[in-house]
Amino acid sequence: MVEQNLDSTFTALANPTRRGMLADLMLGEKSIGELAAPHRMSFAGASKHVSVLAQAGLIERYKVGRQHLCRIRPERLKDASDWLAQWQRFWTTRLDALERALNDDVSPRARAPRKPRKENTRD
Repeated sequence: MVEQNLDSTFTALANPTRRGMLADLMLGEKSIGELAAPHRMSFAGASKHVSVLAQAGLIERYKVGRQHLCRIRPERLKDASDWLAQWQRFWTTRLDALERALNDDVSPRARAPRKPRKENTRD
């Protein structure tokens, strides 16, 4: 189930318009029209993006009177963040090991300051 949730989360996040809509929703709930405005798209176009975000569980869509409102649901973003964190730990460990190996490989002679070269001057 978690893998399926991650698939739909990352599919939704793959689109820059949807990422922009999520960023807008971090500031508070917005109508679909308000979400559409910065992207210069129609209500119908924005509604399709909102549907993808809602199906992924990233936002909640509800109706108040005639207005369609949306609010962020950060739980799914936490799931994605937790999944990405394992890869951050993996690469941090690998890069730390590489740094240690590079530092261990440097001989004491290479660490010593070098004497300046004498220039070969011709008169």
